[in-house]
Amino acid sequence: MDVIVTPTPNLQGEIQALSSKNYTTRYLLVAALAEGTSTIYYPAHSEDSDAMRRCIRDLGAIIEEDNEKIVITGFGRTPKNIKQLDVGNAGAVLRFLMAIAALSPEVTFINRYPDSLGKRPHDDLITALGQLGVEVEHHEGKLPITIRGGQPKGGKIQVSGAVSSQFLSALLFLTPLLEEDSEIEVLNDLKSKVVVGQTLEVLAQAGIVIEASDDLMHYRIRGGQRYAAKDYIVQGDYPGSAAILAAAAVTQSDVTIHRLEENSKQGERAIIDVLRTMEVPLTHEQGVVRVQGNGRLKALEFDGDKATDAVLAMVAAAVFAEGTSRFYDVENLRYKECDRITDYLNELRKAGANVEERRSEIIVHGRPEGVEGGVEINAHYDHRVIMALTVVGLRAKQPLRIRDAHHVAKSYPIFFDHLKALGANVEWVE
Repeated sequence: MDVIVTPTPNLQGEIQALSSKNYTTRYLLVAALAEGTSTIYYPAHSEDSDAMRRCIRDLGAIIEEDNEKIVITGFGRTPKNIKQLDVGNAGAVLRFLMAIAALSPEVTFINRYPDSLGKRPHDDLITALGQLGVEVEHHEGKLPITIRGGQPKGGKIQVSGAVSSQFLSALLFLTPLLEEDSEIEVLNDLKSKVVVGQTLEVLAQAGIVIEASDDLMHYRIRGGQRYAAKDYIVQGDYPGSAAILAAAAVTQSDVTIHRLEENSKQGERAIIDVLRTMEVPLTHEQGVVRVQGNGRLKALEFDGDKATDAVLAMVAAAVFAEGTSRFYDVENLRYKECDRITDYLNELRKAGANVEERRSEIIVHGRPEGVEGGVEINAHYDHRVIMALTVVGLRAKQPLRIRDAHHVAKSYPIFFDHLKALGANVEWVE
């Protein structure tokens, strides 16, 4: 389905932030890897977290849930012998479970999204799994992928972090369960270090001991560890909230979002500091963010690798800022559900934005007077692109029609419901 975003000068109201997708998927996995029963309170409900639920159930976890919690009895280090797994379009779920599938004799990950996840490369993880003695059958590093494991061995492992930190996180979930001790060395570079920090935080909560160097490039992992069954509380989601905050920043607004912890380890918490730098009036106290936007913003420069999943929303806000903004160190955006630099900027240009592309930079020449709009744009099956383009539509002079906007459900199924509750003029159309 498509959505039509009609210019909306004023937003007002209060919403509860969605629960964090990143934390939910990690808590679901560590609960499945525990021997015993864990409870996850306030889990996220999105296509990604639903994919992890579905897959760990297929692998043998017992799951019971109600409106506020999920109770999981894990399978430990002995997943059920299953032939196929369907992760949908969830890249992180695929990569984490490729590692866990190494504990099974043979698992094939099918390719249901050839135009999105099916195009994304996984070579760096495939190479690392080979060092553990795992045989991987693949198509130039892409889906469908068959993992033939059963008896992976620890030891010295090298993995590139240049494309994604998810490959490293996958190994960090697996290696504590191996009998041998392991050492992991990250090669080249490590993208999205803050997200690795979230993985390490969740592993520690699950009772796993990992020694990490200060720069997060070297790890020592004792073998023979067991995940503990625990209770977890999922915090509010900054990546999804970034688009709502950006929408409030570019309009005349009085918008309040609850459940956004000030001391969160989510890198996308940086959206708060970015908006302050752009001189957007806001307060952040006791987990509550209040934005009283006046539609006026100043340009800025920002290291996008510190808050990967909020960059597109920040760029959308910068479209209306006074001056030229630069978002650098963002090359890993090219390896997401779509190429979030080339594809996204092409759509922004259609809407009337003045943007430039570099290999690892996005340059935005702000247009405080607004953009023309009045066009149909393609979201490239990407939830973050959909949300960011919606922000632009609120300040366009003519409505924007966003194709296939239902893919927002990957992380934020009620995004448009929340925007409507704040007064945004958005409408679903066939």
